[in-house]
Formats: sequence, structure tokens, C-alpha cells
Amino acid sequence: MSALARLLAAIGRAVITALAGVGRVTLYATDAVSHLARPPFYWREFGHALVQIGWLSLPVVGMTALFTGGALALQIYAGGARFNAETVVPSIVAIGLTRELGPVLGGLMVAARVASSIAAEIGTMKVTEQIDALTTLSTNPMKYLTLPRVLAATLALPLLVAVGDAIGIMGGFMVGVGRLDFGPGTYLKTTIDFLETWDVVSGLIKGAVFGFIVALMGCYHGMNSGRGAQGVGRATKSAVVASSVLILAANYVLTEVFFSA
Repeated sequence: MSALARLLAAIGRAVITALAGVGRVTLYATDAVSHLARPPFYWREFGHALVQIGWLSLPVVGMTALFTGGALALQIYAGGARFNAETVVPSIVAIGLTRELGPVLGGLMVAARVASSIAAEIGTMKVTEQIDALTTLSTNPMKYLTLPRVLAATLALPLLVAVGDAIGIMGGFMVGVGRLDFGPGTYLKTTIDFLETWDVVSGLIKGAVFGFIVALMGCYHGMNSGRGAQGVGRATKSAVVASSVLILAANYVLTEVFFSA
């Protein structure tokens, strides 16, 4: 076999493997969503997941948004000063956070914290045969483990994004007033005048999609974890990497859709 043929064969195997992975994830997601309409629903697991994913992720999302808003105000002011357009700082900070940085950074922070946790937890359950025990007890692991976490993340992340947007705008306000000599009233009025409802809503929609991706990747890689500590470690790493890449890819697709609408 020639070098060109070996190269094409390697590329073909990689493409087929990637497409097979996409197919498995799609089937897993379809199966998880289909269980939403079929009882029973484990409310206790859902409430526990909501606290773990939503409430306990609030500090890291809030701190990220606060410093991002402040840094964004400084950078926009530095760039705007070159064109005598310093007054755009409040509006650009608000629009940039609500439409783009708020949901993306919030999603990435939650992916780092939640996807790894879910994958490690479910992967450990698989290694210790707890998932097999659930099946033996006539409890569907998809309904008991995956569905509550996916639904909780899908509902919790838009709320985290909304809080993060507010904190990020506050960070920009603090820097604008304390560091860049904006008047408090002027800064707030400019923010309100230029920020539209769709700016906020589009970011919340992105948050829901990102939350679904984070929980789905955590559950999928946990369920497909290899045996032993190394298998759980690989599942955890794969969950975080897959979540982060898919969040960035989904962000572009959603931005393109919203831009065309």
C-alpha cells in the first residue's frame, strides 16, 4: 500500500470514528429527552441536581462575570479612546456580556465544574457496578441518573447567565465610575437606552442550550466510562473537553441563527 493510500485510509478511519461518535451521542440525547414524557420522574434527584448545578455554581459564575465586566470596560475604553468614542463603553459592555460573554463564559465555567463532577460520579457508579444494581432493581439508569441532571442543567444555566449578566454589568459599572470617571447616572442611562430585550433573551436561550450540552456530555461519558480509576479519569477529561468544544461550536451556530433572524 502506498503512502497516499495509507494516509487516506487513516483519514477515512478518523472520519468514520467521529461520525460514529456523533451518532452515539445523538441517540443518547434522543433517548434521554424521550424519557421526559414517560413516568416515573425522580423529583428528589432533580432537586439535588438543581442545587448542585445551579446554586453551587453561582459563586464561580458570579466572580467570572464580575472580573470580565470590569476588564471589558477597560479594554473597550482603551480602544474607543483611539477614535474619541469612549462613551460607547456602557452600551458595548452590556451588549457584549448579555449576547456573548455571559452565556459562553458561564457555560465554560459550569462545564469545568459540573461536567467533570457528573462524569466522575456516574463513572464511579459504573465501575462499582451500582448502575447494574439499579437495573436489577428495575430502575432505568437513564431516567434516574441522566434525565434529572440534563433537565436541571437546562433550567439552571439560563438563571446563572441572567445573574452573571447583572453582576458583569455591575463590574463594568464599578470600573467605569471608579476608574474611568463616568457619571453613575450617565453610565446606567446609556446601558438601559442601548440594551434591548432580545439581547438578554438570546443569551438566555444560549444558556439553556449550553446547560443541556454540559449535563449530556457529563452523563454520556460517565455512562461509557472505562473500568478502573484510569477509565473514570479519561471519562472526566473527555466530558470537559467535549462540553467546552461543543459550547463554542453551538455558540457560533446560535449566533449565526440569531444574526440571520
